Amino acid sequence: MINPFQFPLRSLALGLALAAALQTPAIAGSPEDGWGGVQAAGKLRCGAAVYPPYVMRDPVTGDYSGFFADLCRQFGEEVLNVPVEFVDTTWDNIVAGLQAGKWDMSLALNRTPTRALAVTFSEPAVPYEVTLVYNKANPKVPADAQSLADFDVAGMTIAVASGTAMDKSVSPLIQNATILRLPSSDEARLAVMSRRADVLADPSDTNRLFVEANKDWAVAMAPTPAIAKQGVGFGLNAAFPAKDVAALNIFIEEKVATGQVDRLVDKAVQQVLAEGQ
Repeated sequence: MINPFQFPLRSLALGLALAAALQTPAIAGSPEDGWGGVQAAGKLRCGAAVYPPYVMRDPVTGDYSGFFADLCRQFGEEVLNVPVEFVDTTWDNIVAGLQAGKWDMSLALNRTPTRALAVTFSEPAVPYEVTLVYNKANPKVPADAQSLADFDVAGMTIAVASGTAMDKSVSPLIQNATILRLPSSDEARLAVMSRRADVLADPSDTNRLFVEANKDWAVAMAPTPAIAKQGVGFGLNAAFPAKDVAALNIFIEEKVATGQVDRLVDKAVQQVLAEGQ
C-alpha cells in the first residue's frame, strides 16, 4: 500500500487545489475582466430594483419583466451568449451592490453626477423627467401651481421612493414641506391615494400610467423650472474596461435607433395598465 504521507507537501497541496477547482462552479471575475469575465462565469448578473414599467417582478413566479429587464436579457443572450440572472435589490443599495461586485450591471439607473463619481454609466436608453402628481380636489394645492416651490410649504407632504433619483433630486430642494420616503414606488403611490401624502414625485412615464389609472382625481404636472432632466441607462462598476462599455453603448444605440426600445417600452406600459385593471 502506498502511504500518502510519503508524497511531498507541495504535490499534495497542488492535488487538493486541482480537486477543489474541478468541484467549484465558475464564479464571476473582477470588473477589470469586463464581458470576458462575465462569459467565463457563464451568466450575466443584473441588479434589479422594481420600478414599473422599467423593472417589474411577478410576486408569484419571481419572473422579471419591464423594458430594462428585457434589454438586459437581450444583451446577455444576443451579444454575450450567456443567460441572465436577475439579482433582487433596492434603490438604496443598487449602487453599493454594484461597487461590491454582487452583480455585473445595474438596471435603470438615472445618470446623475453624484452616481457618476461612483460607477460607470452606459449611454441612456430613455430620457427622464420628474413630474408631480396630486389630487385635484386637495385644498392644500394652489390652483395656479407651476413649480416645486408651490408645494414646498408647511403642512404639505411629498412622497418619494427612498434612495431613488427622485428622492435625491427633490429632497435637497425642499425646506418647508415634509418628505415621506417609502420603500417602493407602489407604497409612494398608495400614500397619495390614501391622502397620507399630498404629492407624488416620480418619473413622467410612470406618473402618466398612474394618472391614466386614476383619471377621476389624479393630475400630473411638469414643474417649471424642471426638477431633473436626465437619461436612464445601465450602471457598471467603475473599473469596467472602456472598450466593453463601448460595446454596451453600441448595443443600446442600435436598439434605440431601430425603434426596438420604444416597442419594449410600449409592451411594458401595456402590461402595467392591464395588471391595474
